[in-house]
Order: sequence, then C-alpha cells, then structure tokens
Amino acid sequence: MSTLIISHYYADVENVMQYGGTKKETAIRGAFQHLLNQYCEPKHLLLIPELEYATKFGALVYPDGTIKDAMRLDWGWWESKDQFDNLDEEIRKKLDKGYPTDNILFEDSTTAVLIQRGAERLRVSMRDADALHRLVTAFISYERPEIAEFRAAIAGFAADLPDIVTRLREIIADAGQTNATFCAARDGLLRLCQQTINPAITPLDIREMLIQHILT
Repeated sequence: MSTLIISHYYADVENVMQYGGTKKETAIRGAFQHLLNQYCEPKHLLLIPELEYATKFGALVYPDGTIKDAMRLDWGWWESKDQFDNLDEEIRKKLDKGYPTDNILFEDSTTAVLIQRGAERLRVSMRDADALHRLVTAFISYERPEIAEFRAAIAGFAADLPDIVTRLREIIADAGQTNATFCAARDGLLRLCQQTINPAITPLDIREMLIQHILT
C-alpha cells in the first residue's frame, strides 16, 4: 500500500510539472499534503494546512501543515520549501523563529528531513521510495512524550499487579483474624450481597466470589 501511495505522489508531481510547467513549492506541495494524509488516515489523524502555532518567543507562525487528532492535539508539523532554496538554511531560519522541534518534517520535493525531539533523525532522497516511506512512517508514528510515559506506567503497573494482589490478599486475611471492626463491616457486606444476589448462597461463597472478581 505504501508503495502505491508514493507512486501516486510521484505521478501527481509529474502531472503538475507537465501541465503547469513548474515545480514551485506552491504548485506541488498539495501532492505531498495528500500523501501525508493518506499515511495519517489509518492512525485517525489529519494534516491541516496553515494552522497558527505560538512559538516559544510569543510570535505566531503558520507551518504548511499540522497533524492533529480528534482531540485537536498536535502530533507533528510539515514545512514545504522550494527546490531552489537552500534547504538547510531554510530549516535553520524556521527553527530560529521558534518552529517546533518535537516532530517536524521539512522537504523541498528533492530531500526530506525529519527532526524529532530537537535533533535530526532522518534525511532521505525523496526519489528513493523505500527511504521516503521509512521517513514518513517515522513522522506519522511519532508518539507524544506524555503518551509514551502513560504507556510505560501502564506496563509497570501490569508487571506489579500480581504482587499487589498477593499483598492485598494477605492484608485482608490478617484483618479477618485480628481486626474486629473490619470483620463486622465485612460480614455486613457479605450479608447484603447474599440478600441482593441470591439468599441461597452462603456468605462464604459470596466472599470467595468477591475475592475472585475484585482481586484477580
């Protein structure tokens, strides 16, 4: 699928050049915008052109495209330059203005440069379909730091959960032997559950059901 998307991008650029006689940025960037949105679609993202961005200097800038999710969170930015520009110089100018460096793709229809977390990650020839696919995939697949931290926290909790459950069982068992207040509250809860669920079930059965469904 990715090969087909990139092939269509090449064809779109060739058509613009053939019919329009130009390869200016403003003429051909729509083709790359379409390519990016095709990569965005499976991840439920959308690249929206010319949205304002407030820089760290307090100024407003307008990247050629901003990748957004349904919550309107920013996932990346795209900036298209003319092939006759010095791409590295144009990148420097944009970054000096305060353009974001979390996940931004610069391209001039010849070379694509991906900057992530403040450093250049990839630089590829846009005529190399495989390399372009890798770069665009890395761009679209970028994970916001707070989401990466959340995933790590979930993984850590899942790893710790068996020990937590074991310790909780021990605490409940100890309280059932030594804490009269706990025992009274526990027995009252078991009687209430017995009456509500099925009076024929014994409190012991109710207790085992609760342990099974709450602590596992």
